[in-house]
Amino acid sequence: MVPAALGLIGTRVDRVRLRRRPVAEGTGGRAGGNRYAALVARCPRAFLAAGLALLAVCAVPMLSLRLGHVDAGADRPGSSTRTAYDWIAAADGPGFGKGANGPVVTVVDLSGARAPADRIAADVAEALTATHGIAAFTPVRPSPDGRILVTTLTPATGPQDAATGTVAAQADFRATIGERLPLVVGIVLVLAFLLLLAVFRSLVIPLKAVVLNLLTTAASYGVLVAVFQWGWGDALLGLSEPVPIESYVPMMMFAIVFGLSMDYEIFLLSRIAEAWHRTGDNRLAVGEGLSATARVISAAAFIMTAVFLSFTASPTVVVKMLALGLAISVIVDATVVRLVLVPAAMFLMGRANWWIPRRLDRILPHLSA
Repeated sequence: MVPAALGLIGTRVDRVRLRRRPVAEGTGGRAGGNRYAALVARCPRAFLAAGLALLAVCAVPMLSLRLGHVDAGADRPGSSTRTAYDWIAAADGPGFGKGANGPVVTVVDLSGARAPADRIAADVAEALTATHGIAAFTPVRPSPDGRILVTTLTPATGPQDAATGTVAAQADFRATIGERLPLVVGIVLVLAFLLLLAVFRSLVIPLKAVVLNLLTTAASYGVLVAVFQWGWGDALLGLSEPVPIESYVPMMMFAIVFGLSMDYEIFLLSRIAEAWHRTGDNRLAVGEGLSATARVISAAAFIMTAVFLSFTASPTVVVKMLALGLAISVIVDATVVRLVLVPAAMFLMGRANWWIPRRLDRILPHLSA
């Protein structure tokens, strides 16, 4: 539709002019990009080390990642959901305590039990009474068919607290996400590796892309943990308290960010590959591709970052979480990765960037970027 629309509009597309005519990519307007590319080429090790150090620092908080569920206790103060939550959690007056917002139904399976149900119920009640962190529990009663014992626990801490046991549905969901996330990430990375391998006829380039994408993801997860879980951005984002990372947010972030990062990767590498096939000079090709695409990648990243950050104004904490995580991912990927780590690594590796075994080259399909 875009080329069709441009064909219909014709030269009238330039009727509304900017104050200064924009400079095309192929003209001398790349002087700034050329100077930056030359700077990276002069000291690629320093740029590579600085970029990796920055990503490592951002990724460190990820080691404390705690998946969970963000409940009404994190809603905006004064909202109806937060007011109801606070009334229930109040320790005095009409409230029932913090744990009343996260009761835990406990079931005891009596199949195969040798002791009488009432004796087991008494033992369970005694054990619960002696368990730290339980504020109260209902009487341990058998089901009508006598096959199970049931009681409802009221934790002493709120549902978002790490010390509170999550209900079965949340625990199962979190466990499923934890099991599936490595599989999803692995499948996506393998497919991306194979696609880049076929497009650029290189083993090093797709391997580098996979590694750098993992570093970007780790850095964005680390920032999320620092801001939401550690509470470093409570005031700026309007959060009333630190919260765990919503269970499905990491998987959604990876899927979205990977698509965006591959756009930038293909855009940059295709220009580098064109120059490489034309000149056979790796240094010249990397510098030419970087200078030609740096401004475009930066502008595209700025637009996406502005879009994502606008959603941090949402009153919903999970929306804030996704918005900030995606914005940080785009910023890191378009600046530290695409404009620092990728060119620095390619300058260092030289002609090895384009190495591929001949047998593998013959069996791969020929695609074009």
